[in-house]
Amino acid sequence: MATPSPAQQIADEIRSLQSKVGDLQGSVRMTKARDAVEDLQITVNGLAQRIATLRTRGYVFEIDIENQAQTLSKSWMLLYPNLESQINMQSSALVNSLRPIEMQMSQLTAAASNPAAARGLLGSMQSSVNMLEGKVSATERTIEGMYDQFNNQVYQFTRHLNEIEYLVTQLAEATFQLLPTEGGIAAIKAVWCKTGKEQKGDPEGVLYLTDQRILFEQKEEIVTKKVLFVATEKQKVQQLQIECPVTLVDRVDLSKQGLLKNEDHIEIRFTSGAQVEVAHFHIWQDNAIWQQLINRAKSKDFDKGRAVAIDQAAVEKVKAAPSQCPSCGGNNTQVVMRGMDSITCEYCGFVIRL
Repeated sequence: MATPSPAQQIADEIRSLQSKVGDLQGSVRMTKARDAVEDLQITVNGLAQRIATLRTRGYVFEIDIENQAQTLSKSWMLLYPNLESQINMQSSALVNSLRPIEMQMSQLTAAASNPAAARGLLGSMQSSVNMLEGKVSATERTIEGMYDQFNNQVYQFTRHLNEIEYLVTQLAEATFQLLPTEGGIAAIKAVWCKTGKEQKGDPEGVLYLTDQRILFEQKEEIVTKKVLFVATEKQKVQQLQIECPVTLVDRVDLSKQGLLKNEDHIEIRFTSGAQVEVAHFHIWQDNAIWQQLINRAKSKDFDKGRAVAIDQAAVEKVKAAPSQCPSCGGNNTQVVMRGMDSITCEYCGFVIRL
């Protein structure tokens, strides 16, 4: 490759410097900071509507979630004016710092035909541009520091809303229905590891937790035909595989599996009367969170934070459920859950209306 001539080398360096100056014309106006603050404002302003939509879609827990959103909104109203003022002030100073460089840029372009004369000005301008770039970066970090803690609070809150939105969306698409007065608490992508170790062919779907049940619904596309190892036909499979009252949970064990031990697994052990004795799942969330959620559901802790009160008539109906079958006299051992309107005698098949 031929060594570029002094004129060509100067021309290349000038073009590179022009590109940097062009970038600075946007960054000195704090475009990045303004966009980030505007995005945060849109997020905060939309929290109340997101929560209202979740309520209409059936989420009945966390009675204080509206107040949490309102608190964030009030904090933002106090923070935003200071941010806007600081951005405008810093932007004005940075724009003023760029103007001499822009003026020199015209001189440098005119001197490009004389490499010797241009070299001195080019070196000075490169130093000035580098200094201004550093100043812009430092200013951006200062602005970010003004709302970094608040931004983290909003991020955690919106991530929780995302999880609830996933829950209500999956429930709307499920093949089963919640019982009257039953409320969904959480849902997560999961694989039911039937042997306790994840294997090819294990059902993949959604693990649900409500205030009354633990459910696993298989929900996946299964390859039904391959040609030269390439899938040519698939079939969607969606069906409820596990349904157990949360009151029958004995304990929830946690483990990390996978080659790098970075997969979260939970193993739910049930007492007698449940559909299964043990249910092992690989879940796409921190397994300690799910252990806590299940234990809280079992202890009825979520009832204290309901935004929609439980129908006491449904509660009384459960209390009044007969302990013996009126037809054959057999003892009723099944769990009667709130919202059920009947149970079937396991001995004679008689339907007992509640």
